[in-house]
Amino acid sequence: MKKFSRKFPFENIDGKERSLNKKNNPGYMMLILVFAVAVLTIGLMVAVPVWQTQIQREKEEELIFRGKQYVEAIRLYQQEIPGAFPESFDDLIEEKCIRRLYKDPMTKSGKWDVILHHPGGLPQKGSSAQKVLIASQGDLDSMDHPQIIGVVSPSTQKSKKIYMEQDTYNKWLFYFGQDPNSMPEIVYFKK
Repeated sequence: MKKFSRKFPFENIDGKERSLNKKNNPGYMMLILVFAVAVLTIGLMVAVPVWQTQIQREKEEELIFRGKQYVEAIRLYQQEIPGAFPESFDDLIEEKCIRRLYKDPMTKSGKWDVILHHPGGLPQKGSSAQKVLIASQGDLDSMDHPQIIGVVSPSTQKSKKIYMEQDTYNKWLFYFGQDPNSMPEIVYFKK
C-alpha cells in the first residue's frame, strides 16, 4: 500500500521534479504576506476615523473644562476686587484666582480670544440679548482698560458635540454672568 503524500510532483522545464510545499515554493509566503497587508490596511481604514473622532471629543471636553476654569477665575477675581474685571490673564495669576493659564486645545497656537464687557452689554428694553465684545489677546494692548469676562476659542471648526446649542468652537462662549438660556449678541473688535 502506497502512503498518501502532500507533495504533488510536477516536472519543470529542466526535467526535475518539484513539489508544491512551503519549503520549496516561496510564492506561498508572498501570497500570505499580501493578504496580511490587505487585512491590516482595511483594519486601519476603519480604526483611524474612530480614533480621530475620539481625540476630537476629548479635546472638546478639555475645551469645556478649561473655559470653565477661566469663568471660575473671573468669579474669584470679582470676589477679591468687587466691581472690577481683570485687564489681562496675568491679573488672574497675580490675584491667585487661577493656578496657571490654560491653552486653547482647539488651536495650534493655544491662544484664546477674550470676551470683554461691552459698554452697552446689558439688555435694552425690548431686547433679551446681552452684548459681548470678542477680541484677540493681541488686541488687549491697544485698548484702554479692557474688562475680561471670559474666553472663547478662535477656531471656526465644526464640533462633534453641541454645546449651548452651538456647533462651532468660536461660538462656545465661556464668560462670567452667562445666561445659559440665551446666546448673547456678539460684537467683534476691529482696530
